[in-house]
Amino acid sequence: MADILSAPPHPRQEGGATLRDWRSVKVGELLSQKQLRFVDLETPVESACQVWEYLLNSMLIDHELSSIPIRSSPNEQSVCGTFDYSDLTAFLLLIMGLYQPEEDEDMSSFEELAKKARAGSAIPVKLVKDLGKKDPFLQVSETEGLSKVVEIFGSGVHRVAVVREGTDQVIGMLSQLRLVSFFWEHGRSFPAIDQLYPHNLRELNMGSGDVISINGDKRVLDALELMNSEGVSSLAVVDNQYNVIGNISTWDVKYLTRSSSMPLLKSSCLHFLSIILTDRGLNDGKDSYPVFHVNSQSTLAHTVAKLVATQAHRMWVVDCPSPASSAPPTPTIPYAVAIPPPSLASPNPPSPFLLSGPLTVGTGSMPGAHLSGRLVGVVSLTDILNLFARSAGLTPVDPNEARRQRRRSSSSSMRASFDQSSRSSIDLRELRESASRSSFEIRR
Repeated sequence: MADILSAPPHPRQEGGATLRDWRSVKVGELLSQKQLRFVDLETPVESACQVWEYLLNSMLIDHELSSIPIRSSPNEQSVCGTFDYSDLTAFLLLIMGLYQPEEDEDMSSFEELAKKARAGSAIPVKLVKDLGKKDPFLQVSETEGLSKVVEIFGSGVHRVAVVREGTDQVIGMLSQLRLVSFFWEHGRSFPAIDQLYPHNLRELNMGSGDVISINGDKRVLDALELMNSEGVSSLAVVDNQYNVIGNISTWDVKYLTRSSSMPLLKSSCLHFLSIILTDRGLNDGKDSYPVFHVNSQSTLAHTVAKLVATQAHRMWVVDCPSPASSAPPTPTIPYAVAIPPPSLASPNPPSPFLLSGPLTVGTGSMPGAHLSGRLVGVVSLTDILNLFARSAGLTPVDPNEARRQRRRSSSSSMRASFDQSSRSSIDLRELRESASRSSFEIRR
């Protein structure tokens, strides 16, 4: 892994591969052959999380997805939405009394839901699936060309459901990461994309300064609240000099759903990073420190190689490291006792990460403190696919506007339906109109 990140390889070139126009490649070609798993609207959240635990070790890795499709009933072939880590994060905040609904939403209904969860009542997925701020739920036919999907993904949508041609039967889910990985793995089969890889981020005008971060001494709860309120899936963790020292994402909420790990919610982000690194070390059998940063001189090939290798959705753009951090160490973490809602409790033995005593973690002790630099921007999968779309003459929505709209709206207000029988291509008008209405200042 370290060798790949320090000197990423060229895109993989299959022997005798035929040059292709990526715009004509059918969506169905990218689908995994593994069986797609579903949950139903009435499935309890706890059961959905148990399905997730299985998926984390199989399907989500193979499909490069971070969500579970939802059917209205077990006999339905169509999908009505997804349940993902943003929903689970929002649900956790709701139980803790920290969820902030939109201004036009009824607060009493959320309070009643939280009360039932704390009392141990089974909460169906249908009441939780729209808590997180998500993309509109879109469907495409398996015979649709990649040009339309790249245009959708380049507009800020992170995943789409793929249906059998002429039906509403969902046969797979396609994500931004899967698509970027497909382009990377097939390398020079797609010369229109391959010619972009040698250029650096500065030349390509990539690396948005609209980046959200959190100080390492802040609580994990603060990080969850920030991701939920801003509608983002990950945060850069920085020290007092704004040097990147790590990364926290909604994916990491999986460490927080067991009773023994509840005290971690009030621990610092730095300590949480150490827990994540420890877990990776236990699972991989060796030290593991994914490098989630690049700089303006990094080539697109280098950036994409890191995204594919780390399975990340974005890379933080940094400049040269500032002088050694003078930030004080994170305050000693006291003993904590937390009684989680029964719906989130697990019959499994206590997690090995339960604190057995006070622990102090300083910014200087984290591996990233000496490997990165000062945070100046971010490059995401959306930015890369937006570049691919524009280079092919397509007209994706400005991803910055799409991000602002997602931070403002829940998925229930953005969901759209597309009738494949009446039109062969997907109209992005809804996304463009939605983006054009978002003329507001981003919350800091």
